[in-house]
Amino acid sequence: MTGLTDRGRLALALAIAVYLIAWAFGSRSLYPVAVGLGLAVIGGRLWVSLARQPVSLRRSFGRAEHVEGDDVKVGLEAIPQRYPGPRSLEVVESIGRLGERRARLSRHGRFLLARYVLPAVSRGRYRIEAARAVFEDPFGFARAEVQLGAESTFLVYPRLVELNRLFSQAGGAAQTKKRVLLHRTAGFDLHNVHEYQQGESLRKVHWRTTARRGTLMVKELEDAPHDEVAVLLDADGRAVVGESFDVQVRAAGSILRAHALRGRRGVLTLTSNPPESCHVATFDGEWRLALELLAAAEPTGSEPLERFLGRDASPAAHATELVAVTASLTPDLANALVERALARRQTSLVLVDAPSFQRREPVPLRDPALLRLQAAGVPVAVVQRGDDLVAKLSGIAEAIAAHA
Repeated sequence: MTGLTDRGRLALALAIAVYLIAWAFGSRSLYPVAVGLGLAVIGGRLWVSLARQPVSLRRSFGRAEHVEGDDVKVGLEAIPQRYPGPRSLEVVESIGRLGERRARLSRHGRFLLARYVLPAVSRGRYRIEAARAVFEDPFGFARAEVQLGAESTFLVYPRLVELNRLFSQAGGAAQTKKRVLLHRTAGFDLHNVHEYQQGESLRKVHWRTTARRGTLMVKELEDAPHDEVAVLLDADGRAVVGESFDVQVRAAGSILRAHALRGRRGVLTLTSNPPESCHVATFDGEWRLALELLAAAEPTGSEPLERFLGRDASPAAHATELVAVTASLTPDLANALVERALARRQTSLVLVDAPSFQRREPVPLRDPALLRLQAAGVPVAVVQRGDDLVAKLSGIAEAIAAHA
């Protein structure tokens, strides 16, 4: 689309006005001014029409991984389809919740290059869309825009912390290991079906396949232990205050990472709408997928956390150990966690005190549900605004307070 800018329309109106004044008063000296100004506007529009052309845009984001709070450097490389093309070009990009960014590209050989910086970017998935190239004449009288369509996405990962120990292991490493080995859950998954052979148990008959094929079919089962650790991240947006959900994400990711580094199988479940899960068998493999899920996590959920503990299809319901990360401790959630703990299934809670993110000075959290959890032997880590996440998730702060 090519057209005059506000400056161009004003200059054209001024040229017409000067011409009319020259004609009305018979001032020949004003004719060249009016004609020259009008020709400049028309020439600018012709210049833009000729310069307007398709442009190929490539984008780079510097180093491969960005962590929340870091600056993100965006490099742009444009290649005009016709040579020599313009000596400079303005590109306008729309970057999700960060809004529009403008960059002036300058010629370097055959390419037009530019770089701009997004300062202190928060965690999230950012999609760059609606990029367009803007062509203008040197006087700014005319402008043309070309949609580039060079959409891309970049992730900003949560800033996780290194944990050498966890608050849930306050009872001692040996006791924890013994409890894990004693209550390690295992199960059998359906691997295949085959025709019944003489001597096989009729308990293995797969009746659905038998009815479909009209012949007796039995199941082949394989031993498949359930995930040892389930990290359940509450994404209920009603409890979020300020940056409280980002702290939840850091806590959940740091705990899952600590278990993955120790070689423990785990699963991350996000109670968003719709819910999302990611199984982590090894740190070198699936951990990257879990980290991407944490980077893109948004508090879009609306279901209470305790409902995910009561569902048979929920991975968290079958795990040996459960770590719930939430900003809202309701009586129903406390009941569900206590019931699980009384069934000798290792359970712990990370409670992010969301109201502390709107207060200048955090105050001690007093909640009867917390006392009930502690009485039932459920380890609890309470995180408030400004707290050292390593000290809280390692249990160091509570240990120092207990011996003070």
